[in-house]
Amino acid sequence: MSSLFTKIVKGEIPSYKIAEDDNYLAFLDINPLAEGHTLVIPKKEVDYIFDLDQETYKGLFAFAQKVAKAMDKAIDCKRIGITVIGLEVAHAHVHLIPINTLYDMDFKQPKLKFTDEEFQAIAERIGKYVE
Repeated sequence: MSSLFTKIVKGEIPSYKIAEDDNYLAFLDINPLAEGHTLVIPKKEVDYIFDLDQETYKGLFAFAQKVAKAMDKAIDCKRIGITVIGLEVAHAHVHLIPINTLYDMDFKQPKLKFTDEEFQAIAERIGKYVE
């Protein structure tokens, strides 16, 4: 059965896309810890990030770096934090989270709520900086 993220890749479930190429996709987390909280995934469905082949693994982090640099330009924050948890969706992915303190990456915090229009505006703002 396809993962939630594979359904997003196939266009079966809508998302707020930031960047995409033949192998990777970056889109906004719909339950964000911060404005701009982004998920970066390989389009190839592999559950555990350390089960990715070496080329896909390296490519995922290179793609995430491009997205993080765009986020730095679009979002007011000190840094873009990165985390890999891998338990919530059975599809390898990394979280890119704009942060000002270490505690901004605490997943126990309440999630932010944005309207469809706000999510779209955030995705477009970040996307225009992706090189």
